[in-house]
Amino acid sequence: MRRLTASWALPILALSLATGCSQEYDMQVLPAGSRVVALGDSLTYGYGTTPQNNYPSVLTGLTGWQVINAGVNGNTSADVLARIDQVITLDPDLVLLGVGGNDVLRRVQSGTTSANITLAIEQLKAADIAVILIAEPYFSTSALFGRASDNPIYKQIAKSENVPLYSKRWSEVISSDKLKSDQIHPNAAGYRYFAEGLHAYLQAEGWTR
Repeated sequence: MRRLTASWALPILALSLATGCSQEYDMQVLPAGSRVVALGDSLTYGYGTTPQNNYPSVLTGLTGWQVINAGVNGNTSADVLARIDQVITLDPDLVLLGVGGNDVLRRVQSGTTSANITLAIEQLKAADIAVILIAEPYFSTSALFGRASDNPIYKQIAKSENVPLYSKRWSEVISSDKLKSDQIHPNAAGYRYFAEGLHAYLQAEGWTR
């Protein structure tokens, strides 16, 4: 099974993408049929659209991977952390981890959210499972009126845990009325927009062709 190993000994010439935080890794392309788990909350589950149009389903079609949708509506970072053992038993080649928006809505302290996400990443890494962290918007009052931006905790976590970060795309979706089914959830077009951006990022980072 292909795993992620970071190469930090040499200076990094990053390939910049508007929606990604790029690092250099010693990796192989994940072939078609690889098992990938999309782990998170309603943005992963696909609230506001049909099962065929959520982002894991669209990403399956784009990559040829077996992308398992492990998104649960309403999940907080603590809920996802409590499900990590279940994810590990699936023995995936890669986990796409996106959670934290509900923590903000429920006024969970950012330090608690960061600690939960960090522990989830550490447990996956201890099981030799590669992780890509996905940034979610900071659901402030301005975000509800089309000016969403990423919660800054994701950059801090990605840096401290040395994991790739895919950023800004959910915030772009939540900032566009044409891509939303309600104030904080995408419609089918929004989920496809996210999946296509993530696919481009994965191609640029060497995970898929």
